[in-house]
Amino acid sequence: MHIMKRASFFLLAAWIATGIAQDVPKSSLIDSAQLLRDLRVLSSDDMQGRRVGTPGGEKARSYVVERFKASGVRPFGTSYESGFTFTTGRGNATQQRGVNVVGHIDGKRDSRHYIVVSAHYDHLGVRNGVVFNGADDNASGTAALFSIAQYFGMHQPENSLIFAAFDAEEAGLAGSQAFVKEPPVSSSLLSLNINADMIGRDPNDKLFVVGTALQPYLKPYILAVATTAPVKLLTGHEDPRKPEDWTADSDHYSFIRARIPALYFGVEDFAQHHQPTDDYETITFSFYIRAVETLIQAIREFDANLDAINANRGR
Repeated sequence: MHIMKRASFFLLAAWIATGIAQDVPKSSLIDSAQLLRDLRVLSSDDMQGRRVGTPGGEKARSYVVERFKASGVRPFGTSYESGFTFTTGRGNATQQRGVNVVGHIDGKRDSRHYIVVSAHYDHLGVRNGVVFNGADDNASGTAALFSIAQYFGMHQPENSLIFAAFDAEEAGLAGSQAFVKEPPVSSSLLSLNINADMIGRDPNDKLFVVGTALQPYLKPYILAVATTAPVKLLTGHEDPRKPEDWTADSDHYSFIRARIPALYFGVEDFAQHHQPTDDYETITFSFYIRAVETLIQAIREFDANLDAINANRGR
């Protein structure tokens, strides 16, 4: 298939304005250059939009597996890949296959309880010859998994971490639903899900956390992280009376429905959401790096307080 390139004057100007002019800051927590390399690879035309069940999705999955290995994430058993089937369409419904990529880093204090750090790696694929690269949605969250894993590989957490790159989020959260239905460990050991979906672009330095309205006992930990976070960490977009309610909009919702505590970290990227302009060159590099740093701070906070979270979960 011939893939239409979108190197229009507009995108060329955007690349000059963002890709070259942006000063990529160094980070004391992560390898920021590697983070951006991972983002660029996952959101390249070569991945053909990473749609579930396509060669582009398979290629992205292979990249995730290799980066998990390099980042210190170990598989459950002999493979990182966990296949599942799901139904699409109505009437003449069809069965499709997706594949999650899952691994773990053991904690030093208690390997019996797990924080699941997740992001979906699939996107929309190719439409009318145009590649929807999904740099923010959700190459940004997927690339973040590798940097977060590398950090906790060097700074072993108290509790164990599961890293999950979900497939078929764009097909009704099918990958995360399959995960919570058949997790690699007992669901009673899954203490919390931290889900990153669209964390790469915000001109106002705002990163939202969704889930504290339904789980108010988690809010004090978010407020504690917000006091020192390198971005503006805010709660919101979780009021069902308002149109921009994100409570059910990403993979965290599969965990909430399974009665596993979960929080969603994301940005207000309304203009480029599911648009062909969601490209690497238009990511806000400085914000993105600091958003990943903020996720690490949040995971450290929850790791240090997981006993209290488990106690609240049982109430």
